[in-house]
Amino acid sequence: MSAPACDIGLIGLAVMGQNLVLNMNDHGYKVAVFNRTVSKVDDFVNNEAKGTDVVGAHSIEEFVGLLKSPRRVMLMVKAGDTVDQMIDSVVPFLEAGDIVIDGGNSLFTDSNRRTKALADKGILFVGTGVSGGEEGARKGPSIMPGGNPAAWPHVKEIFQSISAKVDDGTPCCDWVGENGAGHYVKMVHNGIEYGDMQLICEAYQLLKDGLGVSADELHEIFSEWNKGELDSYLIEISSEIFALKDEDGSPLVDKILDTAGQKGTGKWTCVSALDTGMPVTLIGEAVFSRCLSALKDTRVKASGVLTGPTKALATDRVEFIEDVRRALFCSKIISYAQGYMLLREAAKEQGWTLNFGGIALMWRGGCIIRSRFLGKIKEAFDKNANLDNLLLDDFFSNLLNEYQTSWRSGVIRAVEYGVPTPAFSTALAFYDGFRTARLPANLLQAQRDYFGAHTYERVDKPRGEFFHTNWTGRGGRVSSTTYNV
Repeated sequence: MSAPACDIGLIGLAVMGQNLVLNMNDHGYKVAVFNRTVSKVDDFVNNEAKGTDVVGAHSIEEFVGLLKSPRRVMLMVKAGDTVDQMIDSVVPFLEAGDIVIDGGNSLFTDSNRRTKALADKGILFVGTGVSGGEEGARKGPSIMPGGNPAAWPHVKEIFQSISAKVDDGTPCCDWVGENGAGHYVKMVHNGIEYGDMQLICEAYQLLKDGLGVSADELHEIFSEWNKGELDSYLIEISSEIFALKDEDGSPLVDKILDTAGQKGTGKWTCVSALDTGMPVTLIGEAVFSRCLSALKDTRVKASGVLTGPTKALATDRVEFIEDVRRALFCSKIISYAQGYMLLREAAKEQGWTLNFGGIALMWRGGCIIRSRFLGKIKEAFDKNANLDNLLLDDFFSNLLNEYQTSWRSGVIRAVEYGVPTPAFSTALAFYDGFRTARLPANLLQAQRDYFGAHTYERVDKPRGEFFHTNWTGRGGRVSSTTYNV
């Protein structure tokens, strides 16, 4: 019997799995493939993978037998129980030092658990985020690996060769951190993606309802935006979407039902933000906006009952477009700042050492949120690796100070036209809260102490010293213990 010849094996031949396999083959790696619906193996080998060195297997045992040692088994299957079932199917055929890679959108706590459980059996686990969709998987995705650090030397060459590259050839892939760190970073990436998409949608509706621009004009506006500081994959594809016509010659985008779907990673980001106490308000609004869009039938009923403002279309076209552009850009800065706040806090809680500039570099190419803007985030952390908040970096603070008048004007225009801009608005509210030295939480603490004896700190006393006031004269001497939920 000949020696095992395959460099890596991949299980799960849906769109992402197939394209990653072809990408690996292009870069000189021999790949074994398996799928639970075994007919898909032959179908793939005889069609998309025809003429390649891809080897199909019809059982887990045959599949594992094709792999060189240490065996590298990559799973591209649905997140959740399916990953655990597949791991359980593969592990009996593996040996100590072999590597299991989960490339799906798994919840980071699952990756924490799997890293430990497999380590107990001598198996190395990698939980990696893979972003870029179908095209990225085929031509070069952004790859965000975490898990057991001992696995990294065994997968580094393959991952970095198939990943996207930035201008100087640097791969959009590097080790993120232990346990679920890779999947956590991918989760935050997806949350930011939710925010970016919502911001673009708000800009689209504001231009359409406030200026009355056509899809062709929107194509021109977005194409122009993509030449400047908003240069990004999502702005680029939005421009292309506006240009595409349906069979009858009308814009296809106008024919698409306005109910948005979601797969859960945006929601996970918000839950983690609540768990860590980080005010990731923009991604939260983006998730809720999708939920609101799903209430289509109720919204149609409400549109016949509830009224909004009636205002003539704006005539200051150039200024209006620039206000919306700047509102979009400023809000985007806030969203990324909030995302990085969440990454920093999670790293602290989980004991991860995250390279924040490196993460921005990983997102520079291949992934859905790739943009010129991410280079500025990398520069900010190159200047100060311990930067407390992106908004304190000179580039971002100067830009927000310069653009904020337009940003406010953009939000005011939305209010005047009755256009819902929850992401624009919450970004501005966060900015104003973040730059305010004294917020009204002193009154909130007084209220809590009044009705629940929850105590408060004083501006004229050291932090950590708590006081209770008998506000009514009827209260007792006992105060509530101080705690944070």
